[in-house]
Amino acid sequence: MHSAVLLIEFGSIILGLGLLGRFAARFRFSPIPLYLLSGLAFGEGGLLPLGASEEFVATGAEIGVILLLLMLGLEYTASDLVSNLKAHYPAGLVDCALNALPGAAAALLLGWGPVAAVVLAGVTWISSSGVIAKVLGDLGRVGNRETPVILSVLVLEDLAMAVYLPIVTALVAGVGLAAGSVTLAIALGVAGLVLFAAVRYGRVISRFVSSDDPEKLLLVVLGLTILVAGVAQQLQVSAAVGAFLVGIALSGEVAEGAHTLLSPLRDLFAAVFFVFFGLHTDPASIPPVLLPALALAVVTAATKIATGYWAARRSGISVKGRWRAGGALVARGEFSIVIAGLAVTAGIEPSLGPLATAYVLILVVLGPLTARYTEPLAAWWTRRGTPQDHGATEPLPGARTQTPVRD
Repeated sequence: MHSAVLLIEFGSIILGLGLLGRFAARFRFSPIPLYLLSGLAFGEGGLLPLGASEEFVATGAEIGVILLLLMLGLEYTASDLVSNLKAHYPAGLVDCALNALPGAAAALLLGWGPVAAVVLAGVTWISSSGVIAKVLGDLGRVGNRETPVILSVLVLEDLAMAVYLPIVTALVAGVGLAAGSVTLAIALGVAGLVLFAAVRYGRVISRFVSSDDPEKLLLVVLGLTILVAGVAQQLQVSAAVGAFLVGIALSGEVAEGAHTLLSPLRDLFAAVFFVFFGLHTDPASIPPVLLPALALAVVTAATKIATGYWAARRSGISVKGRWRAGGALVARGEFSIVIAGLAVTAGIEPSLGPLATAYVLILVVLGPLTARYTEPLAAWWTRRGTPQDHGATEPLPGARTQTPVRD
């Protein structure tokens, strides 16, 4: 009976996620808020709490995090990361300062303590690479001059995760200063070693993993990733960081083939991860933190726009492109939930999970809107003080024009 109930519940979850994904695709927006809301509906205090399948969903959610970070690592080569770090590190520092500090300050003002402050700083800092990439594609801006600037900021954030996640893992585990320092040193050493090996021996590693048979390639890459993630977690470095480093080490045709094969699995288990996070958030706990989440969303949306504007200006992009770069970076999503999930699992602050859920729900919806309308709104605001000839009316913000967007 237990096995039958588990299959029925888990099958219903997967079917529901598929239908929600189709609904989101039909209306061209991210399915992440729908996945989170479905988790709220089936969690404690929800409409229909789950029972038998929760432990199974937890395992699927952990695999989802691992695949998210693996796929992220496959997007970059080690040389890409090194060159981005050298060329754009000032933008990364500005991004961290403007967007991590509001989260840390909010946690301290709410009286949650320094550990929660470090966690919430990461939640507000990291943009959603998945949502932003989809929005850029939908808006036809992949070839725009500001797009490399946006991607550089995202790459630096992702690289920073390799250092940040071990710190958070050690803090929420409650280890002492000495043990935490050892954990961080191990994480930095492993990350540096993998980057060095990927730069010097990336082709050798890729040839070892490579296979003309898609089945064998999938099994080797997936098995290697989960094995390394498990070893990393055993060393308290973070399973996600281990998966990210495996992705970086693979390159060329192997990376492309693995990306194609693993994309459906990534989408499936990532959706399960969002549901699992929602399961551990009581819907009744969200209204008390809704105003702080909304205020934090407004502040950090503005700081992300400022970050993108500054980074684009530093790269010599036109004013329109600067506003588009800023608006594109607003969305938060998968990595904010990954970070908050560490704190929720450790139980360091009961209100942190609900606040992170509300915050991500707001910005994952607001992000595509700011990407589309920040530049026309800025242009409209600039023209407000300009006299209009012959009583001409001002165009509405976001109105279609014949001006090309690739300047």
